[in-house]
Amino acid sequence: MFDPDSLIVGLEIGTSKICAVVGEVNEAGALNLIGIGQAKSRGVRKGEVADLDSTAEDIRVAIVEAEKSADVEIRSVFLGVTGSHIRGFNNLGVLQVVSVDRAITPEDVQDVVKNAKAINLQKENHLIHAVRQHFHLDDQDGVVNPVGMTCTKLEVDMHVVHGNFNRLQNPIRAVKSLQLEVDAVAFNGLASALALLTPEQKEMGALVIDLGGGTTDYAVYAGGILKHTGVLAVGGDHVTNDLAYALKVPMGRAESVKLEHGGALVDDTCRGRTVPCENDLGLPVKTVNLEHLRRVMHLRLEEIFQYIEQDLARAGLLDRLPAGVFLCGGGARTPGIEKLAERVFQLPAVVGKTNSLNGLKSALDQPEFATAIGLVRFGSFQHKKRGGFLPEALRPIVEIFRK
Repeated sequence: MFDPDSLIVGLEIGTSKICAVVGEVNEAGALNLIGIGQAKSRGVRKGEVADLDSTAEDIRVAIVEAEKSADVEIRSVFLGVTGSHIRGFNNLGVLQVVSVDRAITPEDVQDVVKNAKAINLQKENHLIHAVRQHFHLDDQDGVVNPVGMTCTKLEVDMHVVHGNFNRLQNPIRAVKSLQLEVDAVAFNGLASALALLTPEQKEMGALVIDLGGGTTDYAVYAGGILKHTGVLAVGGDHVTNDLAYALKVPMGRAESVKLEHGGALVDDTCRGRTVPCENDLGLPVKTVNLEHLRRVMHLRLEEIFQYIEQDLARAGLLDRLPAGVFLCGGGARTPGIEKLAERVFQLPAVVGKTNSLNGLKSALDQPEFATAIGLVRFGSFQHKKRGGFLPEALRPIVEIFRK
């Protein structure tokens, strides 16, 4: 049996599946994955809890499977959150230094960071992340550590991620109904980036896109720091819905034909071809035009990528991503998805793989497990700061530093 205090569990409550990943921090501080559990998700819509009882039961199934896989007892989790209510933006904190010749102290740094966090969120919203970026000393930009330096005005850039308080509470309530504690919450898009990107890729500049069932989350790193985050309430389920409407088949059949014959591109190999669309008994009841099927999927997936591309263009980030685009989530398994991303973003694109982790090879190589694995990594950063989670309020997440 493992030491309970060395265990870190990441829990993703997704639209298509619930996934729990168990990690262990060894004596040398290295993180190993030792167990995984998953269950079909029945009570989540567009990344948010719609049926508390069904969600809690599905979480229980995933947790029990993870406990059996790792041979441990799970007591608490680091919980991933998503949804259309989550927003990210950059904020500036300012501190006037009273004496010209006085060196900046750690207390000054704490004060300017506090000022950057003092944002005027609507009362129903709550802070999830406040990620420190760079400092500015008068006219000097890009300062990493200002302590000991002098200036008259100290500023700090902070990336803030926030969401609706009540909608954040719902997945927490589902977890706590199972007598489990929530150590902290983290945005799924950030967790996926932590799982996939190396320090070198973060420094170069990279975009991570998590193509889930009900949402598409994305995060941008540049210069080693988190620059941008976003959520689209559109995912693989919307592709299935499009197919059901276009092919005039039930949702279940549309999902099956998507998985068996779908693709993100329309090319010569699918022109003039038809594929069977089976009924619930496995009997072919009709055929569908493969080119039509692929075109429906292509248009929806292209729309998702174009929206993200336009958002990054407005933020002035498209020229800061030489490391390219890293795809994860179940949608990353769609044939041709990398080529479609390359066309839209005009950048190299790959299906991402988790890095610098040991343990379950089968989980490390699966794009749909990236978020839960990233939540374990997020928890490992704060391993020495673990504690209870106040049921009355969400704790602001500990800042994630550059590397």
